[in-house]
Amino acid sequence: MVVDASGPGSRRSIAAQLRVLGVRPGATLLVHAALRPLGFVSGGPHAVVLALRDALGPDGTIVVPTHTPDNSDPAQWRRPPVPADWWPLIRSEMPGFDPAVTPSRFMGALAETVRGWPGALRSSHPHVSFAALGPAAEQVVAGHTLADMLGEGSPLARLYDLDADVLLLGVDHSVSTSLHLAEYRCPGAPRERLGAAVRTADGGRDWAWWQDVRLDADDFAVLGDDLEATGAVRTGPVGTGTGRLMRQRAAVDFAVRWLARNRTTEDV
Repeated sequence: MVVDASGPGSRRSIAAQLRVLGVRPGATLLVHAALRPLGFVSGGPHAVVLALRDALGPDGTIVVPTHTPDNSDPAQWRRPPVPADWWPLIRSEMPGFDPAVTPSRFMGALAETVRGWPGALRSSHPHVSFAALGPAAEQVVAGHTLADMLGEGSPLARLYDLDADVLLLGVDHSVSTSLHLAEYRCPGAPRERLGAAVRTADGGRDWAWWQDVRLDADDFAVLGDDLEATGAVRTGPVGTGTGRLMRQRAAVDFAVRWLARNRTTEDV
C-alpha cells in the first residue's frame, strides 16, 4: 500500500481528478486499472467505481475486461506449462464459462467489482469477456462472437462504433485491449487454433475450438509511447498514480498505422 502524506484518496477526490483528466459525462468508458498505484483510497475499489460513475454521470457507461485466460487450451499454457498428460483431463473437466458466475482472472479488483455490480451485463465469450454497467451496456456486450474474439464481433468494435474513451488507471498501454482490435484490422494477421470450455444450450458443458488471430501485446508499451507523443493521450494524477485518457478510435486508428510500419508481415 502506498501512503500519501497529503491524505487518503476518496470517492470525491478521485471523481474530481477524473473530471480534470477529461472523463466526459455521458461517455462510454473502457477502464483498465491497477489500484495499488493509486495509493490508499477510502473504500477501495468500491469507492473507485462510485467515483467513475460520478464522473460519467447517469448517462455514462463503464466497461471493463473480465477475461478468463485459464479457460483456454492447456497445450498453450506457458506460465507455467502443465504436463501433456494433463491436457485431456483439463479439457474434459474445465467448467463451462458462465457469464453470471465465472470470475475473471488477473483483471484486477476494479474489474471484478464492476462485474459483480447490480445491473452489470457481461459478454458471453469464454476467454475474453467484457462487463459493462450503464445505459449502453447491452449494446456493448451483446453478440460477442467466438471467433475473431477481439475483432469486429467483439465489444471492442462496439466501443469503436460508440466513439468510446479508454482510461488506463495505474497501468500503461501494454494492457490496453483496444490495441488488439488494431491487430484484427491489419491484413494478413497470423491465426491459431484456440479452445475453451463453454456452456451448452441445455446447461451442460462442452469444449469448443475456433480459429483466431494470434494476439501479441509485446510491443504495445512502445506503441503507446508513440501514441502519447502525438498528443492523443491526456495524462494526469489519479490518487497517487497516473491516469491516461484517450479516444478509443484515435488509439485504434493510430495502432493500425503503427503496426503496419513496425511489424513485418509475418509478425502482424
